[in-house]
Amino acid sequence: MSEQSYSNPPISSQLSIQQAALLKPFSWLAQGWQDIRRHPQASLAHGLAVSALILITLIITSIHIYVIAAVVSGFMLIGPIMAAGLCELSRRDEKDEPTSFDDSLDGLRHCQSTLNHLAGILLSFSVLWFVISGLVLFLTVGDIAPSLELTLWGDFLSYVTPSQIALYTVVGGLLASIVFVVTVVSVPAIIENDIPAVDAMILSFKVTIANLPTMIVWSSLIVILTVIGFTTFLVGMIVIYPLLGHATWHAYRDLVESKT
Repeated sequence: MSEQSYSNPPISSQLSIQQAALLKPFSWLAQGWQDIRRHPQASLAHGLAVSALILITLIITSIHIYVIAAVVSGFMLIGPIMAAGLCELSRRDEKDEPTSFDDSLDGLRHCQSTLNHLAGILLSFSVLWFVISGLVLFLTVGDIAPSLELTLWGDFLSYVTPSQIALYTVVGGLLASIVFVVTVVSVPAIIENDIPAVDAMILSFKVTIANLPTMIVWSSLIVILTVIGFTTFLVGMIVIYPLLGHATWHAYRDLVESKT
């Protein structure tokens, strides 16, 4: 198995990028499922919390098509940082440490400032998405957010063309792809090594480049499962979110070797 070296002078540990097989993401999901089975209460508590947060957001902001699209896209952008507790659970399980819900949050204190920095960067992507999506709607529909009556009764589709809808989707997909590239292993790397957020993002970028076909498979699985989570009225998300969170840790384990 070939590897590339990644090092950061201020960090004593050296991280080496590994190459994973094309279908390895399916193994990460299988390992993630085993993590859920070992500590179901803590894992599903994370899934329930995220699902409840999304549901409350939709209830407060209405079922406007623009809001729904923004919430889904926003979730794809900030979802990685929200999975930090699940990655910590997998790390603790690996080391036979306590794996309660509280432990998964308390264990992040040593790298909280770094995770906050990463969260701030991802939040800026979310803000950028809101601005760009509003601009796209304004240019294609003539308004930043079409009226609620227009979207609820189905007339909205008569005001837009398939190409306009495609443009709106492509913009969100492009930003989500960028976020995926720079966060694929960022959170686990920060949790284990407490490296700076920017360094973790650079590491993720290099991991993606070194494993591009595998990352295409992995990102496709994430999108498919996320869509299932939303189309099941967030019921499926209660299981899918912790599954992806735990799988992210196992992806990191296969893609990055830590040498201390």
